Amino acid sequence: MALVGRAAETRQLRGHIANVRESGIALVVRGEAGVGKSALLDYAARRAVASGMRVLTTSGVQSETHLPYAGLQQLLRPIRHGIVQIPDRQRAALEAALGGADSTTPDVFLVGLAVLSLIAEAAETAPVLVVVEDSHWLDLSTSHVLAFVARRLESEPIVLVAAAREGFFSSLAGAELPELVLSPLTADAAATLLDSHAPGLDPALRRRVLAEAAGNPLALTELPATAAATTEGTSTPTFWTPLTERLERAFTIRLAGLPALTRTLLQVAALNDSPSLTETLSALARVTDGDVGTDDLTPAVAAKLIEVERGEIRFRHPLMRSAIHQSMSLPERYAAHAALADVIADQEDRRIWHRAAATALPDESIAAQLHAAAVGAEQRGGIGAAVMALDHAARLSQDPVLRVDRLLRAAELAVELGRREVVTKLLDEASRLDLTTQQRARVVWLRGGFDEGLRGRTADTGVLAELAEAVALDGDRDLAIRILWSAAQRCFWTEPGTDARQRVVDVAENLMRDEQLDEHDSWLLAILAYAAPIDRGAVVIERLNRIVATSGHDARMDRMLGTGALMVGSFDLAQRLSAAAAAGLRTQGRLGLLARALGAEASSAVQLGDLSVAIPAAEESGRLARETTQPYLHGLVRAIEAAIAALRGEQARVQTLTAEAEQAGLPVGARPVLARTQMARGLAALGAGRFDEAYTQLRRLHDPADPCYQVALRCFAIADLVDAAAHCGQGAAVAQIMREMEAAALKTPSPVLHAGLRFARALLADDSEAEQLYTAALSADLAGWPFIRARTQLAYGAWLRRQRRAADSRPHLRAARETFDALGVIPWSDRARRELRASGETSRSRSLDARDQLTPQELQIAQMAAGGLTNREIGQKLYLSHRTVSSHLHRIFPKLGVASRSELASMLHLVPDLGESGAGESGSTVT
Repeated sequence: MALVGRAAETRQLRGHIANVRESGIALVVRGEAGVGKSALLDYAARRAVASGMRVLTTSGVQSETHLPYAGLQQLLRPIRHGIVQIPDRQRAALEAALGGADSTTPDVFLVGLAVLSLIAEAAETAPVLVVVEDSHWLDLSTSHVLAFVARRLESEPIVLVAAAREGFFSSLAGAELPELVLSPLTADAAATLLDSHAPGLDPALRRRVLAEAAGNPLALTELPATAAATTEGTSTPTFWTPLTERLERAFTIRLAGLPALTRTLLQVAALNDSPSLTETLSALARVTDGDVGTDDLTPAVAAKLIEVERGEIRFRHPLMRSAIHQSMSLPERYAAHAALADVIADQEDRRIWHRAAATALPDESIAAQLHAAAVGAEQRGGIGAAVMALDHAARLSQDPVLRVDRLLRAAELAVELGRREVVTKLLDEASRLDLTTQQRARVVWLRGGFDEGLRGRTADTGVLAELAEAVALDGDRDLAIRILWSAAQRCFWTEPGTDARQRVVDVAENLMRDEQLDEHDSWLLAILAYAAPIDRGAVVIERLNRIVATSGHDARMDRMLGTGALMVGSFDLAQRLSAAAAAGLRTQGRLGLLARALGAEASSAVQLGDLSVAIPAAEESGRLARETTQPYLHGLVRAIEAAIAALRGEQARVQTLTAEAEQAGLPVGARPVLARTQMARGLAALGAGRFDEAYTQLRRLHDPADPCYQVALRCFAIADLVDAAAHCGQGAAVAQIMREMEAAALKTPSPVLHAGLRFARALLADDSEAEQLYTAALSADLAGWPFIRARTQLAYGAWLRRQRRAADSRPHLRAARETFDALGVIPWSDRARRELRASGETSRSRSLDARDQLTPQELQIAQMAAGGLTNREIGQKLYLSHRTVSSHLHRIFPKLGVASRSELASMLHLVPDLGESGAGESGSTVT
């Protein structure tokens, strides 16, 4: 049956269904209540069945939002038997989430991968349509999982269509998926729909219904049934009343005309968090203390308020349930909830919610049960349900200390969800109560727990350090370290000043002296690295090297150590530790932390010139940062990607990416984002030979009054600044900056700072000292730093050529050219070739490699395939289905001109062991 006025929308759905075997898609159908979202989803389901597809459905229900994975249970019920076919770790996570197995807390993303695998396995037999009704009422766990799945359907024979009401929060609707926005029907279509459902209306009433319905299909079909029976039937149209309220009132009017027992039955059904007819009738018998039966449903079915099928009651529209709920008095609600709690005594999680809803006064017994339900929900990965349970438990708590603790724990979990408004509400409520010292500290800490502390800076760095110290003295060292870590993060994202940084250092070092703590605690080392990367650089590097020599690190420890190594400029160590952390975090499904580990790996690899690592790591980090709602990390990664583009000579891409990064960083003054942006712009200008521009861009990093100034990052770019200055006659202008960096180098053995200074000294030296300084720079141990070594060789070769020593210059220029070619830093390759031509030697053209021909994700998949991983193993690591991996490889092979994995492995030997070759006076080239 055709839908009136929806020709374009149904045509789009038909196209997606017809093309499902070539390409999957997720689509969010968005619109106001009653605009026809459900009708469109029903149309899609009928078309899918007719085309031989399998249809899986779930529906969000407001009364089920407290039940973790309730929507997922409904969706997967028809295919749950296929769970034996998915990988063991995914199966364990999904079984734990669905309550079928005891396990450690499953990460929502690992559950998401399991669901994707399960549905993809079902789609091997026949393409699948996933229909999600009322996604805005899904429990948060299901919503997060479906958002994860929806982003990964491009290569799957799966179409996901979800309905979302305007004005409601939904993780699925906010997942940046393609949208189909339903507008009200046109005047002609509205008239056609009204006449087909209510023919023969009085002309005046017809005009009134058309006016009040305003093109809303539900209003056009429902208002005629009640408008004529109300006093409003001949009055002025009530345009000032929101349409949703008018519809709810229309349903309430129809409810009033039903028998008393039927009305009570509908009230119980509206509050039941299950569609079970048996439960509703059993609860109704307790409320009315009389005999009830299915005959009592008949008037409600006849009034088209509900549908009854296969032992389940379904309201024809969520507004009907809402209208009934709103019309109930408090005693009626309490009675219905109490009756439902009695009839589901064997389902403890649901039972405690109904008991709580039937309780008006504080009751510690029920509060404790709700708290236990929250713990259970959290263990299953149901963070949203846990927040709701703790919030309700706090309201019923008789002990004021327990009440605050429950509110604060709910706020901590809400931070994980990214729900700022929920956190603020919970903390405001807690702040009105009497708080202990630790509770006050947690309130202050949690208020700054969003957006890296950049927005709404309710506590500055020094205050957080004081709080951490007080909490540690009170005996809670774990909380103290977490608060101090927040303070250290502010030292990275903002510039709190020398005194505040020193306060963080003092507290961290006092904690290190605590005999109950390991002095090598990875968190405390990272805190020192962030708060004082120069003043404590020597301590951090020495202890990092000692820890790395031991074994048995877990992924989180490696991540903290890696990020600490990055801050003190030990990039080779940072890259290695971050890569190890990323491997562990992938397995655990902790994609939020994985995004950060990959970002640190990419940042380190960029500084080393290792683009084969940096390109895929940055792309994945940025993608996961968006998916896990980390906007400032995403901005930082965008700037790192801009630096990669600069090294590749992609000038237009540099402009695009730096603009995006700056857009994220400027409004909140995110210094590392802005510093990285300037570094990328300066690097791009340097590579293109625009030395004046490069100097201007990079000079800003060293001005304490500039928002781009960042204590650690300025040390990373000293070589670039001096390179630009030396080429545009600004050598004297950087003298003061060089003095500052030389003073810093006396405090820290930072490899990047010392390598940069050796290069800079040679560039700035007069001819009488230059050769000695170039030789000293090239004599340093730079085995793990090929980019800075090759730049030094290029500069030395160019200096020798200018000294009319062309023969001496060529070995250094050749070595630089070969290294730049191997690294894929194209502008520097071109510069080396120009210098060689000027010395009298021609060069072959640089050969294209995989980095030139593949997208970042394709490069990553190609590297994994070349390393011997199967498609399924690659999919598990990248949180993709094996079909998606296969599709990528089918594109990769012809791009590279290879036909097998073995050829791929040969093709991807991109960066040889550069070691010390090409460095000596013999002039040997890098091979």
